[in-house]
Amino acid sequence: MNDLPVVVVGAGPIGLAAASELRERGLAPLVFERGATAGSAVAEWNHVRLFSQWSELVDPAARRLLEQAGWTAPEAKTYPTGRQWASDYLVPLAAALGDTVQFDTEVIGVARAGRDRVVDAGRDTEPLSVHIRRADGSEDRILAGAVIDATGTWGSPNPLGGEGLPALGERAAAAHIDYRVPDLEDPRVRNEYAGKHTVIAGAGHSALTAIVALSALAAEAPGTRIAWALRRGDVGSTFGGGEADQLPARGALGLRAKKAVDDGVLQVVTGFRTGAVESNGAGTVALVADSGQRIEDVDRVVALTGFRPDLSWLSEIRLGLDPVLQAPVELAPLIDPNVHSCGTVYPHGVRELSHPEPGVYLVGMKSYGRAPTFLAMTGYEQVRSIAAHLAGDADAAHRVELILPETGVCGGAGVFDEPDAAAAEGGGCGAAPEPELVTLSPVAGR
Repeated sequence: MNDLPVVVVGAGPIGLAAASELRERGLAPLVFERGATAGSAVAEWNHVRLFSQWSELVDPAARRLLEQAGWTAPEAKTYPTGRQWASDYLVPLAAALGDTVQFDTEVIGVARAGRDRVVDAGRDTEPLSVHIRRADGSEDRILAGAVIDATGTWGSPNPLGGEGLPALGERAAAAHIDYRVPDLEDPRVRNEYAGKHTVIAGAGHSALTAIVALSALAAEAPGTRIAWALRRGDVGSTFGGGEADQLPARGALGLRAKKAVDDGVLQVVTGFRTGAVESNGAGTVALVADSGQRIEDVDRVVALTGFRPDLSWLSEIRLGLDPVLQAPVELAPLIDPNVHSCGTVYPHGVRELSHPEPGVYLVGMKSYGRAPTFLAMTGYEQVRSIAAHLAGDADAAHRVELILPETGVCGGAGVFDEPDAAAAEGGGCGAAPEPELVTLSPVAGR
């Protein structure tokens, strides 16, 4: 199988980084991207500015490849928008990789060649079979030595409903609900929100971004009303690390959102788990919590309740996934938002990302399953480790060296929905600790 390509699914930041790392190791990557261009998913949030500086958004192997092609790196200490990340980095990187990247090509299934998931024989000796569909509808099958799934979770947002399932009436009210931060620079989108009553549901960075954007709109468009529906019992540490956040742009975002709340720009509704979305026949909807609490006369809902992985096209692959987070079983304890807060996620690589199916890896945001707060540099380290492993360099594969900045986020779902849980467990976003270089030993049972 050494003569077969390593198939990378997805031409986003982590997928293209994987291809760059593999090429530098002398392996043959083959990238399939469903969209028409590099960073197709990034393009859907191109109006959002990243927390990370350019210095943290460029994979080292990708940088070396780009510089060979005459690329000039953007100013290291500036913060790009999604649009700039795609146009100034991802598109040139895909061009530098050349025919390695094939666009308008969707991977519709992966299996062990000649076997379904029930058959044991040959799973460690036979190649992987990657089924693809081109833009013209034609299908093909590619044999691969390994498959790296870097498709992310952008296409699978969590529903508004508080149980992980769509709330009653949520599907019928789809015309009123957005599952992404609205682009208020687009005049058509702006008109949908100006002078209207909008409910923002969610407690993560996307929700804070929406609060800041809609608060600015409220200052300019009379009659614009905003409500913020939180499942947790109080706002608590939702705003993050503030000035202590080692990603300053992220800390500033939390402070701006907090100011909007403190200034009374929006109504905060805590302990609200949406059970139903009801239409009143007058062009608005009402959100109804399981407790019976209601938010009436809502024109727009921005549901920013996280994402989940799409595993449907991997149904014939033997994945070892945590039953709660849907992340690799070795990785899940390191990223569980019920346990980890404020940057306690441990650096990780091929050891934590391996599955019972040899040669299959979920990387990037998809490797986190339903866990939040993923950083690009984490994904870059993941694919560096995997590329080293596939190239036979065990020392480099298991020597995971990464400095992660303080996340500024205390908890996610689960116990942190209870207002006093973080305090009871000793959580909280105090002063950020100094970052330290962590090296993982290849010895088991660390």
